[in-house]
Amino acid sequence: MLPLKLASADLSAHIERGIEDLRDLVALESVSAQGRMLPETAAFVTRLLEAEGFEVRAYPGEVAPVLVAEAGAGAATLLIYNHYDVQPEDPLELWETPPFTLTERDGRLYGRGASDDKGEFASRLAAIRAVKERHGGTLPLRVRWLIEGEEEVGSPSLERFVTEHADELRADGCWWEFGGIDPDGRPVLSLGLKGVMCVELRCRVAASDLHSSLGAVVDNPLYRLARAVASLRDGAGRVTIPGFSDDVREASPADRAALTQIPGDGQAVRETYGVTRPLATGPAYHERLNLHPVVNVNGWGGGYQGEGSKTVLPAHGFVKLDFRLVPDQDPARVLELLRAHLDAQGLDDVEIVELEAHQKPARADAGHGFVQACIAAAREAYGQEPVVQPSSGGSGPMHPFGAAVGVPCVAAGIGNVGGRVHAPNENIVREHFGQGVAFGVALLERLSRGS
Repeated sequence: MLPLKLASADLSAHIERGIEDLRDLVALESVSAQGRMLPETAAFVTRLLEAEGFEVRAYPGEVAPVLVAEAGAGAATLLIYNHYDVQPEDPLELWETPPFTLTERDGRLYGRGASDDKGEFASRLAAIRAVKERHGGTLPLRVRWLIEGEEEVGSPSLERFVTEHADELRADGCWWEFGGIDPDGRPVLSLGLKGVMCVELRCRVAASDLHSSLGAVVDNPLYRLARAVASLRDGAGRVTIPGFSDDVREASPADRAALTQIPGDGQAVRETYGVTRPLATGPAYHERLNLHPVVNVNGWGGGYQGEGSKTVLPAHGFVKLDFRLVPDQDPARVLELLRAHLDAQGLDDVEIVELEAHQKPARADAGHGFVQACIAAAREAYGQEPVVQPSSGGSGPMHPFGAAVGVPCVAAGIGNVGGRVHAPNENIVREHFGQGVAFGVALLERLSRGS
């Protein structure tokens, strides 16, 4: 394959060096949920940045160090956000190759963090190197980079940190930590993120498990939890908690227009993951993914879980939920509404336990100059029109960057629909890594020229 080129500049050497950086990063088992190798990974990232002339400041976080780096000078300032922590590798037996060894198969690079988020970081650093080379070893704009190690556990330190350090992070726009390329090879730019609130519902009816014959006279915690869950949404997936949608911001004409330009109806996702019960297809697929809030059941436990039967009435049980929220919903308000709803159902004994840090939703204005610069850079690097989504269906700590720093955020990166992020065999397409470097070069050059 011919070397990837952008404006007659051969990027192949920078791409290969970036992949070697990624290989070293994947080898560092920076699992924030388990507190593994976080200081070591922060130190390695610091060395990579300092080698490119960045001044790096490390701040203590609740779980892992927060890094703020700065380099370059010019009229424009770009803020970049990434994270160096990863999800646990479990279940290990489902990995086809070792999770912390970057392995190439059939044009894909496999490993935990290959996409989320070490691959994104490595491709951006490669773009920085390429731009420096083109400008005699200097950066023609100011780049500020915030890299944390707590994103996979809800970024508990980040909102306060961004608020307290807003002056250090001022910029014309923020290049967010992720992004993707659709099955047709078109880059996908997301202008926002949903908020997220993770909770656990718990119910206990006795001090210990009982014989199931006593089910005639003792209530069952799993029935009560089932009743609670069934009351949260209807058969079409719409949340039924009274007042839940009252604060949902009406989609703007620009948001609606962007939705009409998004191709497909989720068929690639359905085929990749073998989905048998989709809740939306056609135009509704993108509207719901971008603009609608949702509640999801992601875990349920209690009672006997082994083979065969055990006639037991469990003493307690739990259900894990996450709510994906849209502007202008507030997680604290949603928590209040959930409590009131359960009480109204006669389920006041179902306890609500908050898990991880809540995150508020965020969405940038599609007409902002920085957004338009990202769209133009994607068009230049990929040679085709990008897909612009008003919001990703996922969540992250984007809200304080807009609220405290005042910057619009655009997610653009190297993920793919079969990337299996957070799952075994996480991967990126090698060619997409190179295209991500090309996009970074195009964006940095465009911002430095003020166009």
